[in-house]
Amino acid sequence: MGEVLILHGWQNHRPEGHWQRWLAEELDARGHDVRYPQLPDADTPVRAGWLAALEAELVSTTPSQLTVVAHSLGCALWLAYAVARRESGLDDPAAARVILVSPPSDGFLERTPEISGFLTADTGEDDAVAAALAAASIAAPMVVQGDDDPVNPAGTVAFAEVFGLERVTVPGGGHLTIGDGYGPFPLVLDLVLDPGSPTG
Repeated sequence: MGEVLILHGWQNHRPEGHWQRWLAEELDARGHDVRYPQLPDADTPVRAGWLAALEAELVSTTPSQLTVVAHSLGCALWLAYAVARRESGLDDPAAARVILVSPPSDGFLERTPEISGFLTADTGEDDAVAAALAAASIAAPMVVQGDDDPVNPAGTVAFAEVFGLERVTVPGGGHLTIGDGYGPFPLVLDLVLDPGSPTG
């Protein structure tokens, strides 16, 4: 069975009923090695602290077996990690696959002082971030996003095109939170279990 690392977002304390907790339980029941860490200071996150926590989780994983599933600010964390490792000269993949669910736009990060430190804009152009993302996983990352996500109004198409990523659009999904009705989220489970699941 594979390994799965689940990264939560801002102000997320891994509550009962969240689709990430549901996903962790479903995957564990199927025999997968699941990591679902509580990242430090979820309400007032610091980029360096989250990066250190992510790196600590990755130390004992097998990149060729690892799928990373990130939500919201967890997606920005993965982008920051990918850029940092690329800048440090690491070109070998850290994961086999990456699924980015509801990544926030740079505009949202800029307008939100508590999490503006997670911006990747200071690293240069979009091409550099795209190259870093591509190098960080064996398969191209995939974006899953609602077509009416208030945290990324441009939606999944724009985000995926900027960074050259595969995409799945969830009509009316909002930010894909408990408040939006997710809860159980079979789509993401299917994407983890079946890399060949269709996108749209």
